[in-house]
Order: sequence, then structure tokens, then C-alpha cells
Amino acid sequence: QVELVESGGGLVQPGGSLRLSCTASGRIFLTDAMAWYRQAPEKQRELVATITRGGNTNYADSVKGRFTISRDNAKNTVYLQMNSLKPEDTAVYYCYARINGINYWGRGTQVTVSS
Repeated sequence: QVELVESGGGLVQPGGSLRLSCTASGRIFLTDAMAWYRQAPEKQRELVATITRGGNTNYADSVKGRFTISRDNAKNTVYLQMNSLKPEDTAVYYCYARINGINYWGRGTQVTVSS
């Protein structure tokens, strides 16, 4: 069994920064793509950023230049550095990873951007 656990969410003022982390644990043989998604109230879940095992990244247009995704393969951990946060970034952020050929999701961490 594999589990993803996110951390690092919270309340931050507009213009501030947060760093999310997500660590996979369990019987892990191979971790392929990892990603962050988010879901705001009454909206569909949307892709924020992805990163391949080799480090290639892709971002939603709304976060380009502000967010940075990275990973540590030895620790089975993916990070999301979020800078210049805006109120519209408020959402529950979910970690995704494809591990051993299976898709896994974390339970989510709340990010609230408000003054």
C-alpha cells in the first residue's frame, strides 16, 4: 500500500509565499510523474504543475512565473514553492503521483490567501 501525505498549507497574505511538500511512503519500486492539483470551492479540480522523474516541468498559465515544482527522488517527495500568492490561489491543493504504475492522490492541504 502506498500513501501520499501533504504538508505546508495555511493562511497567507496576498503577495506572500508558501511551500508545500508531499511525501510518498509504502512499497515503492518506481515513482514516475508527480504533480500538484488544486480545487477551489464550487470549481473543478485543476492541474497546477507537473514534473517527470527526469525533472521536466509544466505549469498552468495562471501560476507560471510564480510557482515552482521540484522533487527529490531519493525521498519520494515533491514540492511546490508558491510565491506572489493571490486570493484566487485559495484552494485545497492535492498531490498526485504515479507509483508502481498506479495513480495515487493525497488527501489535500488547504491554502488560503487573504488579508
